Amino acid sequence: MALEHAILVSLLEKPGSGYELARRFERSIGYFWTATHQQIYRVLKRMESDGWIDVRDVPQYGRPDKKEYSVAGPGRDALAAWLREATEPESVRHDLAVKVRGAAFDDPAALIGEVERHRQAHADRLAHYLAGEVRDFEEPATGDRLDAERELQHVVLRGGIAYERMMIAWLDDVRATLSGFEADR
Repeated sequence: MALEHAILVSLLEKPGSGYELARRFERSIGYFWTATHQQIYRVLKRMESDGWIDVRDVPQYGRPDKKEYSVAGPGRDALAAWLREATEPESVRHDLAVKVRGAAFDDPAALIGEVERHRQAHADRLAHYLAGEVRDFEEPATGDRLDAERELQHVVLRGGIAYERMMIAWLDDVRATLSGFEADR
């Protein structure tokens, strides 16, 4: 996936300024696709010159005007073409897993603090996801469905929740395994 596609999805959900888009990346889409503010602005400029997005100046009182971006026809066409392309499953690249394997050649118990730090980060992200789910996706009335946009946002969030739960369970397993080596000291 290119950053362009993540930006198109976000702008189709809601047009906004570069700053607003960067904030959305920090709060939601960024958990699945990261980008710096500089990358976002650079890609917005390229997308504008390619005709993928429209830009309008929005007057602001007491501040400089802001640029609001929205998806243009060619951008929608580019996203539709990308959505129909085959996507290869991601390869996992996990530094901590390599450290856990490498710990056999050092003091395995010395890695416990790092595992606990990772576990806390995943627990914090899980709490954030769960709070967002309660805030944004309360249960619809019996038989009612969310619209497609909200339902698909929710299924991605549920995937994030499942991933964080899996990581916490795995880190608990790693911690228990490493703790067995503490007695060997």
